Amino acid sequence: MHKKLSEAEPYPPSEDTFFLADYIKNEKGESALDVGTGSGYLAALLEKSFSLVVGTDLSFNVLKKQEYFTTNNVCCNGADALHNLFDLIICNMPYLNTDEILDIRTDGGKDGLEVPMRIIGSAKSRIKSGGKFIYVTSSLSNFKKLISYTELDGFNVSILAKKKLFFEELILVEAVKLFS
Repeated sequence: MHKKLSEAEPYPPSEDTFFLADYIKNEKGESALDVGTGSGYLAALLEKSFSLVVGTDLSFNVLKKQEYFTTNNVCCNGADALHNLFDLIICNMPYLNTDEILDIRTDGGKDGLEVPMRIIGSAKSRIKSGGKFIYVTSSLSNFKKLISYTELDGFNVSILAKKKLFFEELILVEAVKLFS
């Protein structure tokens, strides 16, 4: 049984959150976006080194109950409601390979790609030329196809790091937007 979107709770910071945090803590710039901000942990970390940080989440309830409150939160799908351009966009993707999306915080849909591809599609026009999109995916999803999709969307893509866990390998991807 799944919870309604209005009943969703913030996803507490866990292995994948801390994995991403280790790589973004030294990033600096004017503006950053945390897509699917959840608890707000990563957005709060970015506020230390960016002038403007925006967090988005699909669930207003999640934003209301954030443990790490950030100033600029927007309830929307991906980056759909935003018109700003960002130096850095981050996302701890819902990447689990699922037949149905029952938990928007973790379920990525078929091959773990359905939701991540929507997020990338939403965020790609919100990144400045030369800006970075850093996201977490998993060996449990079709991460190679996701990387190819990201490249086709106008990014130079590389794997920053991998981290083995008991049942999966987390993969940190950096996509730099090519100059247009």
